[in-house]
Amino acid sequence: MPALQRDEAQTRAQLIDVHHYDIALDLTRGADRFGSHTVIQFTARTAGDTFVELKPAELHSATLDGRPLDPAALDDNRLPLTGLTPGAHELRLDATMCYSRTGEGMHRFTDPADGESYVYTQLFLDDVQRVFGAFDQPDLKAVFALTVTAPTDWTVLGNGIATQGDPGHWTLAPTPLISTYLVAVAAGRWHSVRTEHAGLPFGIHCRRSLAPHLDADAEEILDLTRRCFDRFHEIFEEPYPFDSYDQAFVPEFNAGAMENPGLVTFRDEFVFRSAVTDTERQTRGMVIAHEMAHMWFGDLVTLQWWDDIWLNESFAEYMGYQVLSEATRFSDTWTDFAVARKGWGYDADQRPSTHPVAPDPDDVPDTASALLNFDGISYAKGASALRQLVAWMGEKDFLAGINDHFARHRFGNAALADFLDSLGRATDRDVHAWAARWLRTTGVDTLTPEAATGHDTWHLDVHHSGSRPHHIAVGAYDQDLTDPGRLVLRDRFELDIPAEEGRTRRAFPKPAPDLLVLNDGDLTYAKVRFDPASWQTAARSLSGLPDPLTRAVVWNAARDMVRDGALAPTAYLDAARTHLPHETDLAILQGVLAFARTQIADHYLPSAERHTALTTLTALSRDILRRTEGPAHGREAGLRLTAVRAFIDSATTPEGIQDWLDDGSVPGGPHLDPELRWRILGRLATLGAGSLDALRATIDAELARDPGATGREGAARCHAALPDPAAKQAAWDALFTTDETGEKPALSNYLFIATATGFWAPEQHELLRPYVARYFTAAPALATARGPALAAAAGRQAFPDTFVEDETLRLGEACLADGQATPALHRKLVDQLDDLRRALKIRAAADAR
Repeated sequence: MPALQRDEAQTRAQLIDVHHYDIALDLTRGADRFGSHTVIQFTARTAGDTFVELKPAELHSATLDGRPLDPAALDDNRLPLTGLTPGAHELRLDATMCYSRTGEGMHRFTDPADGESYVYTQLFLDDVQRVFGAFDQPDLKAVFALTVTAPTDWTVLGNGIATQGDPGHWTLAPTPLISTYLVAVAAGRWHSVRTEHAGLPFGIHCRRSLAPHLDADAEEILDLTRRCFDRFHEIFEEPYPFDSYDQAFVPEFNAGAMENPGLVTFRDEFVFRSAVTDTERQTRGMVIAHEMAHMWFGDLVTLQWWDDIWLNESFAEYMGYQVLSEATRFSDTWTDFAVARKGWGYDADQRPSTHPVAPDPDDVPDTASALLNFDGISYAKGASALRQLVAWMGEKDFLAGINDHFARHRFGNAALADFLDSLGRATDRDVHAWAARWLRTTGVDTLTPEAATGHDTWHLDVHHSGSRPHHIAVGAYDQDLTDPGRLVLRDRFELDIPAEEGRTRRAFPKPAPDLLVLNDGDLTYAKVRFDPASWQTAARSLSGLPDPLTRAVVWNAARDMVRDGALAPTAYLDAARTHLPHETDLAILQGVLAFARTQIADHYLPSAERHTALTTLTALSRDILRRTEGPAHGREAGLRLTAVRAFIDSATTPEGIQDWLDDGSVPGGPHLDPELRWRILGRLATLGAGSLDALRATIDAELARDPGATGREGAARCHAALPDPAAKQAAWDALFTTDETGEKPALSNYLFIATATGFWAPEQHELLRPYVARYFTAAPALATARGPALAAAAGRQAFPDTFVEDETLRLGEACLADGQATPALHRKLVDQLDDLRRALKIRAAADAR
């Protein structure tokens, strides 16, 4: 469907005001389609023409002020509305719509565990037209009143309180003024846990097969929700603006969550079926806080156009981590942010596809280009910039500016200039100049220390490469004389780095410290380096740093040095092998192991060195398992679980993990839950452990044991991983071939990702090589046929990224040059090919050493 152009949206917003939607949805018409009837009340300011968006299976009728419109005039997704006169108008649309299998529009899912069906909407960014007709742009806010007809044993949830009249007939309370993309409906035989807080109904919901798992964590989820809700009311003067707060954990959800007012939807992997670490619980808590922040940032005050998506996402990201750390037991959230999120921003900001946090409106000309900016820059870099802004201007003034912004634009729309005006009213700092440096530019600054010794002093010179000012802390550490492996903080001092490139100098009494850490506390967004003596100390004693956030800064610096060719990948592995067995922070352990396993072993090291790297990682994991033997609870259990996962993923032979699967347990624990069983089976399939017939039988037996959605995904991943030509061809056909007769339905979004994840394996290059060239023909065709969500999956999970070869790069560049890739696929290919170039350079540098 054609993307909405920014100038079209501006023209329409100047012509009309939209007041009220009455929407009736009929969910009783079978498994493929549903009914949609819409009445829109709007006013034209002047005479003119416009259009309404709708993407139906069939448009039965349309009337404007009682005058019939020709359904055949619907051009793709636009129905012209011509000859408008000044004054009030009423548009009526009656249509049949298609359910989605890609997580867009109205997604329908049938749970293989019990046959129950569920539907839910995901209308972001321009998918409302897949559900009902609308003037689909964020600055045409309106009141939405919905009625839903559903099977009589279903429960319906929505933005407002839902009430059932006659069986199967539900009415949702009308919303305040909200944007079209925020309307939400979820229906099915939900398992629900309901309570009340601050005079409002709260609820959490999931599909019935997950009921025991939701019940096990219900109090934790509700407690986090209440605590975050109360904390937001302490810092925000504007009260929560909606009539209820439901959180629905829905199947096959493309994002982490969606901030629909009054009905937040989450991917239901957050209902944990298997053991998880405390860091993973913290991540769930952060997402809860992030989406709640959106009730103010995005829902109460909404962006004018999609160039200001950072006003939604960067703020929710920052407030999610900050409020969770302030209001709950998860007090180390910024360590997790540093390890798990910040690298996402650094990586995105160094690719050709980078963009400013707040791009120029002309650089976001339509909704298709806007969708591409939901990336590590809009989330992680933007949140990092806000953290730096708070450090620079002070939290008191920052919150005062936010509250001024809410008061001036409640239930309306705002742009960057509006927000900066509110900040400017709260501080004497030049926030406009700050924003020009931080929000309107691209790229990552680099801060490099140089230590020099004088007669009776030592000098710190910080060399700045970049264009932004930085307010940082510098940590000076000495080795403990009684324990050389331990580092002691001598001093931590603040330092302001000017925006201009150059050198900032400070002098101190001798002697110089053993280790200097720039950006200690991780308050700014910049790559940091070490002077030679400091890196030697870090390589020797990194695990002896007392603060986990400092250790995270050092590990991130090492990660950046590897990516920039300044540190050999083997040196990073050596540091991991030395220090991770002593690491006590789960976020650091998980993040460093993930980088070592997925980037260094699979991409940055030459193929001939991969086996040695995996052996190093299994030995490291075994050390952690030895250290955590015995009854393990809390952090120790998380460390042990992380080591078990890493050992499985890095195994080079079936020995050990096959015994675990046969015994149903790791010696000393844990017992194997479904996640670990599928993880082991996936690795055994990749390694081709035993006969193919035996492996297939084991996969099928495991699916019979775990017949739900996660089991189906596990089986799809394992079958695709088998080192067998027939298995690879079957997986390829499932990914990229659709039967025109409909007898072979296209994979859902989650089954596509599971199959693609299992398909490409570094151990199977000779078997997979013919598919590399085929990918660059098949992916554009798939993206055109199946839309942005599957295009993104094809460009990310289905890309042959383990083929770190010049030929892959050549084929990819030729694919981009022929112009057949859709915008969503094109963006993913640009990023993947840039990552491939970087990996090739790192390998070449390793060979040169």
